[in-house]
Amino acid sequence: MKKFVSICAALALGASFLATPALAASKGLVGIAMPTKSSARWISDGNSMVEQFKAAGYDTDLQYAEDDIPNQLAQIENMITKGANVLVIAAIDGTTLTNALENAAAADIKVIAYDRLIRESANVDYYATFDNFKVGVQQATSLVNGLKERFPDSKPWNVELFGGSPDDNNAFFFYNGAMSVLQPMIDSGDVAIVSGQMGMDKVGTLRWDGAVAQARMDNLLSAYYTDKQVNGVLSPYDGLSIGILSSLKGVGYGSGDMKMPIVTGQDAELRSVKSILAGEQYSTIFKDTRELARVTVGMVNALLSDGTPEINDTKTYDNGVKVVPSYLLEPVAVDASNLEKVLVGSGYYTEDQIK
Repeated sequence: MKKFVSICAALALGASFLATPALAASKGLVGIAMPTKSSARWISDGNSMVEQFKAAGYDTDLQYAEDDIPNQLAQIENMITKGANVLVIAAIDGTTLTNALENAAAADIKVIAYDRLIRESANVDYYATFDNFKVGVQQATSLVNGLKERFPDSKPWNVELFGGSPDDNNAFFFYNGAMSVLQPMIDSGDVAIVSGQMGMDKVGTLRWDGAVAQARMDNLLSAYYTDKQVNGVLSPYDGLSIGILSSLKGVGYGSGDMKMPIVTGQDAELRSVKSILAGEQYSTIFKDTRELARVTVGMVNALLSDGTPEINDTKTYDNGVKVVPSYLLEPVAVDASNLEKVLVGSGYYTEDQIK
């Protein structure tokens, strides 16, 4: 009886293997190192890449380092040990990965810098990003347009400047792009930086921290605006913008006869989208993470099939060791006039999400 049961079990097991369709072989493992989940933008990036890489036949290892540099280094080393074929890295600090990338190169692992340039390393093969200088130009242009619209008779316009994290190469491109628009207006007297605080060494915001931006705005208001009003704030990222707006609202802006200053942003995060619709934040810059993921998947496909990834820039991004061949996507400026068309019309958000 026992022998009969064993034979039946073996036959059933064999039948189950025969009935199971063969699993498609993976085209390779892609390690994806993201900086933090504290920004909705990076969560969207990670999700978009996993979805598109899986659809293209790749396995993925997605890790978030929560803005902890040693944690990201450990995650990347672990991806190398696991046998990743390609690393896609959005670096927390673009200057800290040299040794890890040497290990990747020794294992013949290709590296794509994702939206943040990795500096001081020859072992960065490609860079997928947006036109970051243009992002800054769009932010400053939107700021000026808003100043003309809301404060037509208030020249010189009182403006304060905020920069991104000094360890993020993009922050300098955003700032320089914005200043290419604003500096001539400062020189002509149309824009006044009342605090006098200019340059990334003075206006940078480490780790893109909204609480740090809010505290700095509090200090600016108490030190320089007891008898003046702020007309505009250049903010390079929505997470900073929300903190800046909290500071402004805390002293009465947006109520009574104190008009809300023009405050810019970037990444079209949902809180800021709702803030724009509420008449608080003035604008943001939309960077479609789905498109950036698509470009990155295309780069990986090319690298792993002995092809050449598509690029459109071979001059801009010098990482201190080499000019990294890059693909630059187009950012889109968004304000109340085109928000629904751009964000809902593209399927990035639904109508219900932005309400």
